[in-house]
Amino acid sequence: MSTAPFQGVIFDLDGTLLDTLEDLADAMNTVLAEHHWPTHPLDAYRRFVGNGVTMLVRRAMPEEERREDRRVAEIVSEMREVYARGWANKTKPYHGIDHLLNALRDKSVPMTVLSNKPHDATLAMVDHFFSANLFRVVMGAHPDKPRKPDPTTALETAEHLGLHPGAILFLGDSDVDMRTAQAAGMTPLGAAWGFRGPEELRAAGARVVLRTPMELLEWLAADC
Repeated sequence: MSTAPFQGVIFDLDGTLLDTLEDLADAMNTVLAEHHWPTHPLDAYRRFVGNGVTMLVRRAMPEEERREDRRVAEIVSEMREVYARGWANKTKPYHGIDHLLNALRDKSVPMTVLSNKPHDATLAMVDHFFSANLFRVVMGAHPDKPRKPDPTTALETAEHLGLHPGAILFLGDSDVDMRTAQAAGMTPLGAAWGFRGPEELRAAGARVVLRTPMELLEWLAADC
């Protein structure tokens, strides 16, 4: 393993490795339409995602319908059922991601995935879209663990890598990811190709906003 300052990478999933926005929007809009509620354009979902499915649903529901937690929970269940049937319809890795992951694997750089998507769904998507054994650990949201931006799961991931948090680059596309990285003592890098955009990432503390996935290699020593 390299003795370079940065020795491992944590990736967010949605908006960083995978462009999942259309499938998420289609599923949520299907549920909204079934209840005869207003649907939303695709771009609106860029602001709805990032904090887990419950927050996505709450943001998408009509204001008067989201006041009761029990009602929100019912719609979350419906959303999960619809999304489970169509999460691979339009979702795909961002351009350049496969090349980046293969390059990091060739350099023996340890990689992990950390998502606020439910754990089982995170595992299924990583298994479906990426080669086996690319990632040391894949971690989604668990009911008994706090979600990003709480640093708990990021620090657990660092333990799996056997690395000090300061030796880890955290690449994500949202303020949630940038805040998680900072809270965990990791270096936050923004993915400009993701859901939110460079301005939000810089405002949230990104050390730098990458324009393309392959720019990540510049943050790692050539002999990693």
